[in-house]
Amino acid sequence: MKKRILIVGTYDTKEDELHYLEHIIIEQGGATLTMDVSVLEGPTQPTDVSKHDVANAAGSTIEKAIALDDENEAMQIMANGACQLITQAYNDGKIDGVVILGGSMGTDLALDVCLSLPLGFPKYIISTIAFSPLLPTDRIPADVQMILWAGGLYGLNSICKASLSQAAGAVLGAAKSLEKQTTNKPMVGMTSFGKTVLQYMVNLKPALEARGYEVAVFHPTGMGGRAFEDLAAQGRFVCVMDFATQEIGNHLFGSVVSAGPNRLTAAAIAGVPQIVAPGCHDLVDFPGWQGLDARWENHEVHAHNRLLSSIVLSDKERGDVAKAHTERLAYATGKSAFIMPLKGCHEWDREGAPLHNPSGLQAFAEALKFSMPDKTTLYEINSHINDAAFSNKVLAVFDEWFGV
Repeated sequence: MKKRILIVGTYDTKEDELHYLEHIIIEQGGATLTMDVSVLEGPTQPTDVSKHDVANAAGSTIEKAIALDDENEAMQIMANGACQLITQAYNDGKIDGVVILGGSMGTDLALDVCLSLPLGFPKYIISTIAFSPLLPTDRIPADVQMILWAGGLYGLNSICKASLSQAAGAVLGAAKSLEKQTTNKPMVGMTSFGKTVLQYMVNLKPALEARGYEVAVFHPTGMGGRAFEDLAAQGRFVCVMDFATQEIGNHLFGSVVSAGPNRLTAAAIAGVPQIVAPGCHDLVDFPGWQGLDARWENHEVHAHNRLLSSIVLSDKERGDVAKAHTERLAYATGKSAFIMPLKGCHEWDREGAPLHNPSGLQAFAEALKFSMPDKTTLYEINSHINDAAFSNKVLAVFDEWFGV
């Protein structure tokens, strides 16, 4: 069966470009469904989903949207309606991918649409503001693909056709290549950084696999943490092992390397059993190519590479991060445990390592103990997070919960 790609755009201003996308997808063996999200004018040829259908899905009408005399509010009506209709089309199995074309208005709508679709579903945005600072990181879906729509603001030409044809082929190729779930093994979701920093997954992954579980390890540098939270909220994990919680401090102290304010809440709210540990809690990441704010002048900085550097938090700031952890753990509705390794939380803070700080670890541990909600069991272990003792404790808690 042919893969069906939903094409979304404002057909009153970009009809030629949208028809070109449709032509390429069909030429390459796909099928299409078209949706018009324009407000003022209409297309010369009807689309499968009209602008009236879109406005009605938002509980409004095109006439009401026009009467607002506010392009921002009108487009939000269309974004709302598009999300409703596209989510329903996905749930009904009517589409296999989506591609959305737009300038700043269309991109605004496209971000909402792509966020309404689950992780792993092929979603592509062709935009005049692709990769622009105009795009807030908290509105960028973790798995969206984006291509710059260069030279195509008004009419087709050889330059913009290159972008459009690539996007058409990419979304169709993704839909054709999407691997369906081939295992019925229950999934454990885990967070970690690379093995130079955190190493517990080296022991835990094979141990969990030997118990009959599949393990997915996420790199929590903003987008990775958001993907992790999204999947936890969807119930994709039978257990969460969240051992790299640095994004909480990143968000608390205003870093752009953030997974948002709801990090460490999805599993708790969904009732998914969670085992948590504070890997790299004492560091705040920031882009290594940007200058530091004045507030960090007296802080040590660890350069990871040319893209990423980390600020080392003070003892007091670590206490604030501990409280931010416990505030999120208070949402737990299922089994919840926190394992505090008293000898250190990443390879750089071991005894003898450059970031070793016993008083900082103590400040975090004391603040954690003081504010830990009753619904979360706190285990303090006299070892480092990368020691075998930590992994063994994790497995002991897991085995107790899951009857292994």
